[in-house]
Amino acid sequence: MTKFPLIGSLPKIGIRPAIDGRLGGIRESLETQTMDMARAAARLISSSLRYPDGGSVECVIADTTIGGVAEAAACAEKFAREGVGVSLTVTPCWCYGSETMDMNPQIPKAIWGFNGTERPGAVYLAAVLAAHTQKGLPAFGIYGREVQDAGDKEIPADVQTKIVRFVRAGLAVALMRGKSYLAMGGVSMGIAGSIVDHPFFESYLGMRVETVDMTEFLRRIDREIFDREEYERALAWVKANCKEGEDYNSPRTRRPRRQLDGEWETSVKMALIARDLMFGNPKLAGIGFGEEGRGHNALVSGFQGQRQWTDYRPNGDFLEAILNTSFDWNGIRAPYIVATENDAMNGASMLFGYLLTNTAQIFADVRTFWSPDAVQRVAGYKLTGPAEKGILHLINSGPATLDGTGRQTLAGEPAMKPFWEITEQETKACLEATTWHPSITEYFPGGGWSTRFLTRGGMPVTMCRLNLVKGLGPALQIAEGWTVDLPEHVHKVLEERTNPTWPTTWFAPRLTGHGPFRDVYDVMNNWGANHGAISYGHIGADLISLASMLRIPVYMHNIGSDCIFRPSAWAAFGTQCLESADYRACANYGPLY
Repeated sequence: MTKFPLIGSLPKIGIRPAIDGRLGGIRESLETQTMDMARAAARLISSSLRYPDGGSVECVIADTTIGGVAEAAACAEKFAREGVGVSLTVTPCWCYGSETMDMNPQIPKAIWGFNGTERPGAVYLAAVLAAHTQKGLPAFGIYGREVQDAGDKEIPADVQTKIVRFVRAGLAVALMRGKSYLAMGGVSMGIAGSIVDHPFFESYLGMRVETVDMTEFLRRIDREIFDREEYERALAWVKANCKEGEDYNSPRTRRPRRQLDGEWETSVKMALIARDLMFGNPKLAGIGFGEEGRGHNALVSGFQGQRQWTDYRPNGDFLEAILNTSFDWNGIRAPYIVATENDAMNGASMLFGYLLTNTAQIFADVRTFWSPDAVQRVAGYKLTGPAEKGILHLINSGPATLDGTGRQTLAGEPAMKPFWEITEQETKACLEATTWHPSITEYFPGGGWSTRFLTRGGMPVTMCRLNLVKGLGPALQIAEGWTVDLPEHVHKVLEERTNPTWPTTWFAPRLTGHGPFRDVYDVMNNWGANHGAISYGHIGADLISLASMLRIPVYMHNIGSDCIFRPSAWAAFGTQCLESADYRACANYGPLY
């Protein structure tokens, strides 16, 4: 496993076993059952979820059951000492609601009330959720569908799903808290998402924004403020593993070989520098640059590039592609999250997907809607399967993670996996499926190398995007669907209508027949920005739970209502139209921080 590269301990999950506080027979009879529930929940969480470094998620159980305010306070003190970032209360019985509840306003919280007839766990669940709602401390309610016997120690499947979904989303909240978004440069080509909004990161995510001017790259290159030994090793790895593809520049604009070689050297240095800016590098202190060695504790970053930098120096395509990938010259490792064109809102979207899945994220332009008729007209091909209603061409004017090639596999199917599951053979397959092309000079006068690959079809994926709306704040949109394979000649015809030096993902969203998912055109027509973040897996329900914790409304999604899991207080804002209720609840409670 690789060490988590940021300052601060990894957050733990706190388990609070609540109990009927009446001594003299009642409490004593429930001690074992209540603590068994807590231990079972801890086992489920630790066996189901991992931190970004691959380690099992740690749980902390209160020293005693919680029957009143004194024990609740003792539990809170222990949780603070142990670094708990998510709180789950469990109980099989009636307890004193407002006396036993978790009062920390910034920690995501849920209550699992055992569905049994011997003791009224469901009554406590309803009572304490009412207290949470009345006090403005929203909590998720977990209540099994089927009645269990008092001695049943199994966690029903529906309860397991809700516990894991809650903790997965809550852990993402806790992991973001106190970290940084690093803006490397400023606004790229007037893109709204790269107008980095400090209040959003501070108020909604609990993060800070750090900014460095792009001249910092020039300074570090000129003064060799990077690990020279690692640079030589990285450059040798690039020469051995990064296949060069066709130069699509015209004879007039092609750059000489000597210049291209220099662009490789600069590109590798830029990747090292960007990583060091995010996380620091203790080796820099050894060559006299102690301040630079500390980094910016950045969980996510963005690279401006266009246009001032790329009009003068090699573009950031290699930097962004290799950092977002789950391997490099140092071997297999956790991906770093870097947004193209310093699109901080897409960077935050990528961060959500990464923290929920521990997998690399694809950054892409939402470039073109191809209708079945248009594909038939241009390429003479009838779309079939998931693509039969049309497809979206996701293609980035630059790089995307090499994991996005889909050359990793799960059960024989293409996938994008957490780094600890990736094999050396899979890294070689990703590299083999990728070519590097001299960037188009008209786009990038300063040169550089563009990443090109084609994502394998058949992967379940989720595209999401955070948008800022004046007067409203942030709002999230989500589209689950699948990557799609096209016949080679069809792909070639469609791809070459745009720039063939960039990575392509053909995406077919799942349609619902109504609203923005009435057809594929409506998905494209309702997308709120020019970029999207694509994560492996259908994680829309997890994104909805996460957004509710942060008080960010979701205004476009194709997730079934039976999968939507938000704090119980959301029901008080409306039960017929969940989207409208989400808006009212988020506006009422305001940003988490």
